[in-house]
Formats: sequence, structure tokens, C-alpha cells
Amino acid sequence: MGGGLYYQASITPGMNCLALVDHHIDKAIQWAKEIGKPYQHVKNLSQAEQAIQKDIVAVCEDGDIIARCANLDIIIEASTSIRQGGKFAETTLMHGKHLVLMNAEIDLLFGPYLMQLARENGLVSTTCDGDQPGVLKRLIDEVQLWGMDFVLAGNIKGYLDRYSNPTDIIPEADKRDLTYKMATSYTDGTKMAIENAIVANTCGALAATPGLFGPRANNVHQALELFDLPAMWQDRIPKVDYLLGAEPGGGVFVIAHCDHPYQQKMLQYYKVGNNGSFYIFYRPHHICHIEAMQCVAEAVLDEQPLMQPEHGFLTNVYAYAKTNLKAGDTLDGIGGYTCYGLLENCAENKLNPGLPIGLANKVILRRAVEKNAKIFLADISFEQERSDFAMFQKAMQVTL
Repeated sequence: MGGGLYYQASITPGMNCLALVDHHIDKAIQWAKEIGKPYQHVKNLSQAEQAIQKDIVAVCEDGDIIARCANLDIIIEASTSIRQGGKFAETTLMHGKHLVLMNAEIDLLFGPYLMQLARENGLVSTTCDGDQPGVLKRLIDEVQLWGMDFVLAGNIKGYLDRYSNPTDIIPEADKRDLTYKMATSYTDGTKMAIENAIVANTCGALAATPGLFGPRANNVHQALELFDLPAMWQDRIPKVDYLLGAEPGGGVFVIAHCDHPYQQKMLQYYKVGNNGSFYIFYRPHHICHIEAMQCVAEAVLDEQPLMQPEHGFLTNVYAYAKTNLKAGDTLDGIGGYTCYGLLENCAENKLNPGLPIGLANKVILRRAVEKNAKIFLADISFEQERSDFAMFQKAMQVTL
């Protein structure tokens, strides 16, 4: 994804990418060579700033260097790292640069804190265009601009196996050039849940049921029949969910409510799919880095975010056991062998908070947990100085 973003910036009028960071430095150098711009492997802040002043791409392993650099307007965080990614995002905002998040994990876990930090420093922190949350947000904005009520938003997921693991996924991951944990997080549904939680916390939506319904469908239009839309809309609070196996694969959808007779007549004339007063709109694809630069431009030129968790933690994604776990077992986080994530409403987790899946890495279970059972914060022990837990607490304390 980072390579794709670098390429897209290089062909977008008015944009100039002047730094690449990857702890696998050979990957960053490979992309610098592929685009053909002059580059320099830098080791410290002084070298990086000198390279950037000369219009030379600064390539390095240490994100802290680039986050502190002068003469950069905006940084995109496109890793899947949580601890290091969170600190990188924090340092970026503390050193006067706008922030775009294509790291859904930290977007959900630390989003309210990063949003607050950006505002305190006169900056923008925003979810990126192109991935499902950004594409859904633009579609939701359109529906609401048309004067309709946003009822339901969702992803279209191709395949789901809650018990997928980094060993079983190897053939598929190799075929798609994905790391094994990333491919596992797609397959076990955790990534989809994180993306939908980002949409919910931005748009004031909830889950109609813990873990979501996710009905299997042949095509996106069946969503109008497969979801109980009158029941979902009874409280006038929009919901997030997903379809499984539907066409168009890779698409996203929004269901809206419209009960005005004239508009209903015209929507029928325009052949918009409906079920009574509920209408479906969809995008047949999300094309990630290809779409990403619009929100970059809006952040820098207009100082406007595409999307932020303006409703705080309405929802989160909590850890569930993939297998029978024993007291003393160490959890291995998103896309691992030990747990998958389900989206739930935070209000239902206040008395006994679940363990956010983004924090479920390198923590030790205090008790045995059966397969498919929920793991609670009280069930784990962890190093008290961990930056990810500290940053999550800051995010939880943000007042909106």
C-alpha cells in the first residue's frame, strides 16, 4: 500500500512525495528506484532535511526522523503497526504536519486522541480515501446531501472463516502478496469489523446485533430484503453491517430512507432499487491508493478531514478466542492464531469492558477462555508502560 501511495502521489498534479519510511529499508529503496526520483538513504534528521531541501527523496527505517522533518505538509501512515504506528502518528501531529491514516487499526484504537491532538495544533487528522471507510463516508455524504436519511452502511465481503490462521492462509497470502497475519485478518473478519467500526464512530451509527448479521447474498440488491430495515430504522439510529459473497465483490453499499411521494416517484423512474421507502446505493469497487489523494489535497488545501471519529467510541472491535485458550497463554493479536475480532456497541461493554482486538497482542491470559468466548480486559495482564494501552486511555478520555 505504501508503494502504491508513493506512485499515486508521483502522478498527481501538485503533489510531491519527499520521504519514504519502512523498517524493511530494501522495500522503500526498491520503490524509490521504481519511480525514478533521486533518493538518499538517510540516517538522521539533519540528513533527511538536507535531502528534502534538494528535492531528493529521504528514505529511512526510522519514522521518528520523518515525523520531525521540516518542510513537509502531510504524512500518510499506511502500515499495520499499532504501537509504532501510533507513536509515529502522534509525533507527526506534534511536529506540525497533517496526518492521513490508512492504518485502520490505529484509526479505530487511537482515533479520538489523534483527532483532538490535531485540533489542538491547528492540523487535520483524517481517515484516508480509497479504502472502504472513506468510500462509504463519501457515499453517506451524498445520500444525506440529497435529503435522505442514512439507514445502513456496509462492506461486501467475499469470504469468511473466523478460525483462519497464519499457517493455513499461506497459499492465498502468497498469491496476493500479503503478509500472513494481514491475510488472516481479512479472512477471519477482523479487518472488516475494524473498518465498519470506523464508519460507525464517524457517522453516529451502531451495530444492530453484536458481531453484525452479515447475511450471505448473490448480489448487493438483496440487502433490501435480507436486513430487517423497518426494525433497524425504528430508533432512527443508522447501523453498520456487511454482506457475504455478494456481487459486486469489493464494493460497498448504503441504504437510505425516503418517504416523500415526489422523490419516490422520481427514484422509481431512475430505476433505483428499493423496498418500500428504503433505497440502495452502492459503489462497485474501492480502489485504495488510486483514490487516496483527494483527501490528502483536502487536508492540506482546505484543512478539512474526510472523516474523523466525531462520535467517539460508539463501537469497538473486541477479541474472541479462536481456539480453547489456557491461563498463561499469550495472545498474538490481529490476524494471529489466538483471537478474532467482533464489532460491538461500546455502551454494552461498560460494566465489564471487552479487550479491544487492537490491544490483544503480547498480553497474557489470567484465566482459561473457551473457543468463541469473549475475552475481557480483566482477563489479561500486560506491561504497564506499554504505549498502546496508554494512548488508548487518552482516546477513551476525549470529551466530544
